[in-house]
Amino acid sequence: MKMPKEFKAHCPFCKKHTSHVVERVRKGRATSMAHIDRQKQRAQGIGNSGKFSKVPGGDKPTKRVNLRYRCSLCKKAHNRKGFKVSKFDLVEG
Repeated sequence: MKMPKEFKAHCPFCKKHTSHVVERVRKGRATSMAHIDRQKQRAQGIGNSGKFSKVPGGDKPTKRVNLRYRCSLCKKAHNRKGFKVSKFDLVEG
C-alpha cells in the first residue's frame, strides 16, 4: 500500500483540518522488567519449564501498521487505530 507522506486531516488539538506529516511508529526498546521476563525467571529450576519450553512460532504474514500524524501548524502528534497491510510505503505527494 502506498500512502502520501503529507495530507490534510483533522487535528484534535487545533480543532480544524490542517496539513499532517505521517511517520511510522517504531517499536520502543524492551525493558528488562517485563512481566513475562519475571515469570520466566521464577520458572527456572528442575523439571519442565511449562509454557516456556514451547518452540516459538514464526512471524505472521501481515503486520499491523501504526502511524503517527503530526500537525504542521501546532506540531503536536496524534495516532489513529492501526491497520493490517503486508507492504507499506510512504510516498511524496
